[in-house]
Amino acid sequence: MRSSNPVFSRRGFSRDNGHAGFNAAPQAGGPAVGTNPYATNPYATNPYAPQQGAGYGAGPQAPARTDVMTIDDVVTRTAMTLGTVILTAVLSWVLLPVDEANIGKSYGIAIGAALVALVLSLIQSFKRRPTPALILAYAAFEGVFLGVISSAVSTYIAPGVVIQAVMGTMAVFAGVLFAYKMRWIRVTRRFYGFVMAAAMGFLLLMVANMLFSVFGGGDGLGFRSGGLGIIFGIVGIVLGACFLALDFKQVEDGVAYGAPREESWLAAFGLTLTLVWIYLEMLRLLSILQGND
Repeated sequence: MRSSNPVFSRRGFSRDNGHAGFNAAPQAGGPAVGTNPYATNPYATNPYAPQQGAGYGAGPQAPARTDVMTIDDVVTRTAMTLGTVILTAVLSWVLLPVDEANIGKSYGIAIGAALVALVLSLIQSFKRRPTPALILAYAAFEGVFLGVISSAVSTYIAPGVVIQAVMGTMAVFAGVLFAYKMRWIRVTRRFYGFVMAAAMGFLLLMVANMLFSVFGGGDGLGFRSGGLGIIFGIVGIVLGACFLALDFKQVEDGVAYGAPREESWLAAFGLTLTLVWIYLEMLRLLSILQGND
């Protein structure tokens, strides 16, 4: 399956350029009837090896793989990646103050870090294999940007909003995970298409708003403040929640299909991207709400 989040080109676990998770669920007794086992399971390598549960007369068993991805691998890599984001965010908050004497320098460093993080994320998105050093470097630069922006918002716009945004992001993550585990959220091809279309429209509107604000001054089309800002903030958080569901499906399929252990870095990368998206939208929404008080 190919999952998605703010970096739309990020490769999923499927090697067939399709949506393996949508074609057929992995079967305990072998591939689904009437399907190509290599389209269903992108990690099937031996066409003559029997599937789990095969009966008498099957060919010799293939050696059991010990380098497959597990949920523990995903949790560990995600903790490392998010830990890097949090550590560098805290350090940048402390070492790059946003007071009147240093705000220009701090903003410059934050913007530069954001651009570097964007470039690194795009490079990883187009690579066929995950590169842990590249992913951790992205997390470090992203943390610098988040630390300065969070400090500025907390200092000049809405004191205390950062803790609220962090708690809100954690609540969204826990809520989507619970709903996904309970199968209240079902990731289907239609769900995937809807999320992709909605996200593309959302980003295009945000880009248009930015261009209008740069060349026309003010708040552009008004998507970043007032009533429209609140609506678009909620939409952004909902999209982030949908991205989380896609990421959970990607992890579930990867474990079920026996993805290589290194693919857990891709899962960590995707989850980090999504959580950063949700945090930024949550921070913006809460800032608007407090500013309207």
